[in-house]
Amino acid sequence: MIHKYHLNGYYILLDVHSGAVHLLDELSFLLADYLSPQMPPECPVDALRELGGKFGEQSVKEAYSELYGLFLAGELYSPDEYRPFADRLVASPLKSMCLNIAHDCNLRCEYCFAAKGDFGKGRSLMPFSVAKTAIDFLVANSEGRQNLEVDFFGGEPLMNFEAVRQTVEYARLLEADHGKNFRFTITTNGLLLNPENTEFINKEMSNVVLSIDGRKHINDKLRRTKSGGGCYDLIVDKYKALVEGRNYDNYYVRGTFTRENLDFTRDVLHLNSLGFDQISVEPVVSDPELPFSVTEDDLPQVFQEYERLAKEIISRKKRGEGFNFFHFMLDLAGGPCAIKRLRGCSCGNEYICVTPNGDIYPCHQFVGVDGFIMGNVLTGSFDQKMKETFSKTNIYCKPECDECWAKFYCSGGCNANNFQYRKNLLSPHKLSCELEKKRVECAIMICAALYSRSE
Repeated sequence: MIHKYHLNGYYILLDVHSGAVHLLDELSFLLADYLSPQMPPECPVDALRELGGKFGEQSVKEAYSELYGLFLAGELYSPDEYRPFADRLVASPLKSMCLNIAHDCNLRCEYCFAAKGDFGKGRSLMPFSVAKTAIDFLVANSEGRQNLEVDFFGGEPLMNFEAVRQTVEYARLLEADHGKNFRFTITTNGLLLNPENTEFINKEMSNVVLSIDGRKHINDKLRRTKSGGGCYDLIVDKYKALVEGRNYDNYYVRGTFTRENLDFTRDVLHLNSLGFDQISVEPVVSDPELPFSVTEDDLPQVFQEYERLAKEIISRKKRGEGFNFFHFMLDLAGGPCAIKRLRGCSCGNEYICVTPNGDIYPCHQFVGVDGFIMGNVLTGSFDQKMKETFSKTNIYCKPECDECWAKFYCSGGCNANNFQYRKNLLSPHKLSCELEKKRVECAIMICAALYSRSE
């Protein structure tokens, strides 16, 4: 399987199963339309007839010979060597846990997937006793794993900061006795940041996600406090202090773009102008009937904006002024392992989410969805059948993914979105697919541009 496209002056050809990326000239790019999985040694007659007039028959033959060499080297129409691994996917020990430490929030963001903080189940904070039991549950179900990850999430985790502190301290006490190494992360809206908790976060959290949507008027339109005011002015200086305190390392500012700011490149660049160089601004995926939701009708404009952002990143990186945009970060030489390529995130298998009352869900985006409670850490119950189902959910059991050129980059998409919008874990959400494919094309093009410059 191959995929070709022309973007920003680059003729790009991707061999899907090997991951090889080829930069072509115009002739070779057009000639790719005449290739097939059974490439003959000689150039197809129709290619000579239809391209020879413009480029000359000898040039067409030479270009085909080069492409045929790539075919022989296994870099065009390479065999799918991943498929056999799909049958070997099994349930694995836990390695990560999202602790919904607060089902409450001091913001009322209009697009919040968590029903403005309480996940539709009523506002509550997780007692330390539940968090402690959850850590014990993670250790007990992690078997031979040494490295474990815990993400403090909400709602707003800092509304329950004392429980966060106690949980970290408790987990650290377990590390030596159980041969574990805990890696903590936290996501915050910043309103409650102060010198004390900032110091603790920078000492204990391996990564921090700071929520902000970009320009002041964009951020404040949909990210509002309980009293109805904007939050931009309340958080920016706190974010700057926190990031400076961790030497601008292991963090990212994370925003959401909606129909209100389809020119989201401006928001990315605004965040960079504030001094942040690790940035994620993601599309709102929500009910298409809501006025702020990005819809399929918006895709042409969104695609143009991704291209604009990609070109700006290239320009800045060439000047030595670059920043990282989460969705454009791509490692063409290495990348994720085979299992990661096949099933993407490990929700419901290696990763779970725990709510304030101890209920276990496959991930934070399944919280509150009927039929997806996997158990409860307080009772020790854990639905192994559901765990097995998630462990085997991969691109080869999703027919629409199996034939998609981007399958090894998105790995079948978000299971929660698939279920919410298609009512089936195995049916990918079309809007999310189209967005991801465009981001991958831009990311590969960025690599091509920077690689070409380095030669």
